[in-house]
Amino acid sequence: MSESIYGNVITDRTCDMDRGTRANHTPQHTGSDSVQIRSFRTAAVCLLLLCVLLLTAVIVLCVYIHTKNTTYTEETHKLLTKINNLTEQSDLLLTKYINMTNERNGLLINNDILTKERNQFNQLQKIINETDGWLHSNFSFYFMSSMKKSWTESRRDCTERGADLIIINNREEQDFVKKITDKREFWIGATDAKEEGRWKWVDGTSVTSGFWASSGHITEPNGGGQENCAVTYLKKNPELIGWIDVDCNDLYQWICEKRFRP
Repeated sequence: MSESIYGNVITDRTCDMDRGTRANHTPQHTGSDSVQIRSFRTAAVCLLLLCVLLLTAVIVLCVYIHTKNTTYTEETHKLLTKINNLTEQSDLLLTKYINMTNERNGLLINNDILTKERNQFNQLQKIINETDGWLHSNFSFYFMSSMKKSWTESRRDCTERGADLIIINNREEQDFVKKITDKREFWIGATDAKEEGRWKWVDGTSVTSGFWASSGHITEPNGGGQENCAVTYLKKNPELIGWIDVDCNDLYQWICEKRFRP
């Protein structure tokens, strides 16, 4: 019976110890769970804060990039506008330069023309001063001698006057000579002394279409090798209207011509 009591006592103590042990273990396990929960919540809050910060950073970066892009676009547009304005101004300057160049060239041409005209006027004035008493027709001045000399001496007198024996190029000049000579004999600047039959003027050009006299069976020039110089009209033979060839040593008056070439 005492063993039974002792066993119960032991059993009761054992139960009490088990209850005490369970009582001691239960609070400790609850505290660990609370710490873990708080740690998880803290981590979650930190992660959320990081996400928020990251999202904020992304938003700020996007806003910054958008602002920069907008600013860059505006600056690019302004720069393109300035480039266009500079291009337009450059085109205007180029056009002005071209116009000024054309005006300058025009002024240079006008200056050249005026200079040429001034030189021509001075030359004409000089000729007028040197040909006082000479006859004038178109662009030529004519001197009619009152003396009679050979063809060679007559030409020498003309060259000493800065002129030469007259060269008759056209019908107008021929009519002028006919008027001033009144059908008298005057030496003209035509000769075939160098080559028989090849009449040339004193400037070396050929007499291609002269106003040679022709009457009946007489056709000038017809003197052969003895008559190598030409005169206008023969007063003693009024039927011969035009030039005739005569001996260069004969004595006649002469006409000098000084041509003004503008």
